[in-house]
Amino acid sequence: MLDHVSPSIQEAVVVMPEVTRTGRSTLVVHADREVHPSGAVAPPIYQSATFAADDADEFARVALEPRGKDFYTRYGNPNHAQVAAIVAELEGTEAALVTASGMAALTTAVLALVSAGDHVIGQKSTYGGTASVLLNLLPRLGVATTLVDQGDPGAFAAALNRNTRLILLESPSNPLLQITDLRAVADLARAHGVVTMADNTFATPINQRPAEYGIDLVWHSATKYLNGHSDVSAGVLAGPTRLLDRVWDTAILTGAVLGPVDAWLLLRGMRTLPLRMSRHNANGQALAEALSGHRAVARVHYPGLPSHPQHDLAKCQMSGFGAVLGVELAGGYAAADAFLGRLRHSRRAASLGGVESLAVHPAAMWRGMLSDTQIAASGVPSGLIRLAAGIEDAADLVHDALAAADSVIEYEDSPTRPKEPVS
Repeated sequence: MLDHVSPSIQEAVVVMPEVTRTGRSTLVVHADREVHPSGAVAPPIYQSATFAADDADEFARVALEPRGKDFYTRYGNPNHAQVAAIVAELEGTEAALVTASGMAALTTAVLALVSAGDHVIGQKSTYGGTASVLLNLLPRLGVATTLVDQGDPGAFAAALNRNTRLILLESPSNPLLQITDLRAVADLARAHGVVTMADNTFATPINQRPAEYGIDLVWHSATKYLNGHSDVSAGVLAGPTRLLDRVWDTAILTGAVLGPVDAWLLLRGMRTLPLRMSRHNANGQALAEALSGHRAVARVHYPGLPSHPQHDLAKCQMSGFGAVLGVELAGGYAAADAFLGRLRHSRRAASLGGVESLAVHPAAMWRGMLSDTQIAASGVPSGLIRLAAGIEDAADLVHDALAAADSVIEYEDSPTRPKEPVS
């Protein structure tokens, strides 16, 4: 029967007949098939705000079903359920919950899990929106917060107190690409009855699955890699059913609902996630290696480089290092701004994770989210560029980035003006 198949494939079929683990490229295509069965090969868009029940018992059942799909779209929708089924399989969790944005996933979960008088631990190196929740929103609600150095597992232990209810993690972090020891923090938290949540947006479940290291909840800005085409704003939260049911109770009150069309677009985008991440990973590595050591570059922050201080930890936790790198220009703020202006293939825009390369200057962008003091405390250099490689040809991206770096060699570390060329 296998005469037409190559010997290597014949051997694989013969030697491993009982292998049942499904590959991720297969999961993203088929994991949602039974969620809302349909004869349509391309899933329909369920553009309905509400759904009818056949009788009173059925109506009561669907009205009370957590993360349902056949009652009212604020409570859940078939397209939501399809997305959630795939994400849960990819992350290796019991279930998942879809929201209108990554920040909606974060804030809804936090509001569900903590109350006034509680304490939350976060990281000093983290996304500006997450930092704003920790530094601005939660204190207003009577929740104390502590930000620690994520590179030191002992710092999390030192920050724990009897009121600590939640630890928020992000690895790799935005935009410094620092790595958190997920297993160490998860073990610590579990020993003290504290819930852990990890932002897995940069890594994606293709490169890293935090639940495998004991993390309770995993969230994504699905706007980024899960969707992959810069045309949807969405979020997702994955984890055990017992926790997601608590979050769902809050979600139906906050109403951060993802529209059915956006959920359908997200579903379509996820079908190619493993394929896209392979190119994203390769392009991120190529850019990091090319820019590392350039005269205009003070440092490249990328966990795939041996020079990264947590490279060994990254290798243990990640199967790929992603597409995002922090390029720290030696010439400071002005050099970073000029570098961005000279890029041809990487557009100056917020966000990341699409098929196109995007670049942003965090010190400039975060001025609307955080105070100058808070930005300074984050440790983000004024000359840092966050460069997110798309799926273009690596040679084109590298040539473009090196040309931009060449153009800012003569900049001095000044917020206002370039250094005069040497005569």
